[in-house]
Amino acid sequence: MTKDDKSYSFLLKHSSRSKIYIKRVEIPKSIVHFGSVSVFLVLGLSVLGLGISTVLKSNAFAETGHNPPTTSQVSQTEQSTDIDYSRPSPSSDYALNSGGPEGDTEADGEDAQIDNEIAAIRKTADPAFLPTMWAHLGKINNEFGFRRNPFGGRSYEFHPGMDIDGERGDLVVAPANGTVIKAGWTNGYGNMVEIDHGNGIVTRYGHMMKLEAEVGEQITRGQLIGYIGSTGRSTGPHLHFEVRLNDKPINPRHFLPQEPTDLNSIPK
Repeated sequence: MTKDDKSYSFLLKHSSRSKIYIKRVEIPKSIVHFGSVSVFLVLGLSVLGLGISTVLKSNAFAETGHNPPTTSQVSQTEQSTDIDYSRPSPSSDYALNSGGPEGDTEADGEDAQIDNEIAAIRKTADPAFLPTMWAHLGKINNEFGFRRNPFGGRSYEFHPGMDIDGERGDLVVAPANGTVIKAGWTNGYGNMVEIDHGNGIVTRYGHMMKLEAEVGEQITRGQLIGYIGSTGRSTGPHLHFEVRLNDKPINPRHFLPQEPTDLNSIPK
């Protein structure tokens, strides 16, 4: 402590594991005599309080067998409770009445190449075995090709067929003659029927609520094969209609005629 005519100066020291802090405090002489006891009492209680707090914390962690958390550990804990608001709500941007299998491969070949293959098939195949009619007429909710994930989010996926809107229980018919090679639950398709039409052409019908076809059955064009539903990977009732050529999905529009412009006029 130093002394002059007007004030007293004090050097206060505080140390931690890595640093020492020294600060000069000056108090006017006129109030020292009156408040010296109070000043030293406050300073003493402050230091004592810090010491007691540290001791209590150390004892608490010692009893539990854990060390006090470091600054980095506290920071990590706070970050782990953050909410990722960049992800949309799972139900906020569903595509209504859509769906289909997940992770299918992309179509093989260009449209021109596929057109040439189909043209060659048309020359020799029986027209009754070509899927040239609609299995169900309705609004097209999703076309063939890449689309946004119908279950929300920002990801895109390859859709190997067409999603045709409908009501539960609407009829699904075979668009061509063929042989049923699958009939039952099939992963993301839900209840599915698969028909082999020959010449490497296969059609699939997914998400149906009930099937009216059996494996090995010979199917004729226009025959009932099931009813629209929302089974499997689906956000609502619709028909997933898929055409495959040599085990690769192709756009069904290579075979299908243009759908009616006024779907309300279609009898149900």
